[in-house]
Amino acid sequence: MPTSTIDNRDAAAIQAARVGVAIYDRTSWGRIKVAGDDRLRFLHNQSTNDFLALKPGQGCDTVFVTSTARTIDLVTAYVREDAVILLVSPNRRQFLMEWLDKYIFFADKVELADITQYTNTLSLIGPESDAVIEKLGIGELIGQPYGSHQVYTIAAAQGVRIAVGSGLGITGYTLTFPYTDKATVWDKLLEAGAVEMSDRAWDVLRILQGRPAPDAELTDDYNPLEAGLWQTISFDKGCYIGQETIARLNTYKGVKQHLFGVKLSGNAGVGSVIALGDEKVGKLTSYTETPDGYFGLGYIRTKAGGVGLKVKVSETEGEIVDIPFVSHEYPEFK
Repeated sequence: MPTSTIDNRDAAAIQAARVGVAIYDRTSWGRIKVAGDDRLRFLHNQSTNDFLALKPGQGCDTVFVTSTARTIDLVTAYVREDAVILLVSPNRRQFLMEWLDKYIFFADKVELADITQYTNTLSLIGPESDAVIEKLGIGELIGQPYGSHQVYTIAAAQGVRIAVGSGLGITGYTLTFPYTDKATVWDKLLEAGAVEMSDRAWDVLRILQGRPAPDAELTDDYNPLEAGLWQTISFDKGCYIGQETIARLNTYKGVKQHLFGVKLSGNAGVGSVIALGDEKVGKLTSYTETPDGYFGLGYIRTKAGGVGLKVKVSETEGEIVDIPFVSHEYPEFK
């Protein structure tokens, strides 16, 4: 759905994420706990990243795909001593619970639990995020690899798991903790200087950053390489669902379309054709008004070109631009 007109508070939160620090409530996102002795092997076989290389205290982004490598969801995984916690998109929670369950066979030591209602998740977003966690006495996480996480106490809230990464291509941290402690943690982060961000402002920032979302950029029409999610894919981990298709696209450089940003001169509708002259070269998948004008995401045919391309989106002029969250470079293997 297109994002509605932003207000001054939204603009302030987006600016805070760019130059200061914003806080976004991601409690509506799903949290799935995967336990059992076979949990890492199981997730390794069901998604695109290399879970067998991860140790407790580490994490990664991964993509769940169909057998033909079509995208289901972009997920962040946190490996604990006793389980793996998956942070999944709000509208993929139930689907992924059912999807994962059908691949657990009789001999597998894997247990799934939806812990969404018992937990909260918040994200700090922006270059001043480090200063906020330093105020909370959690400075040792600064500079650690993406997905690194530890458990801390914030005021009276115990068991607050803080992870490196904001969910966007911006410096930040993601906090998950028991649902009973939300007010305590939220207030402490506001006291430390974070600016509250609404769902609407988050979606504007998501589109500006180029984070693909289910039912928009992540659908049965696209694969993770087209979505630019190279950082979520291990090309030497062996077999997993959809692996054959992804490996072939990489080996033969066969990605036929790429996700780009589209800077627009005016309004445009999601689903609009992106054209170069009289030729259809893509489709707009997300659209929003921003503090700086109009912006969208869309898939552009590889042969049509990329950044700098002048296009028409329906009747609106547009220019193809880079988006920070994605990559279009084939990896170089030594």
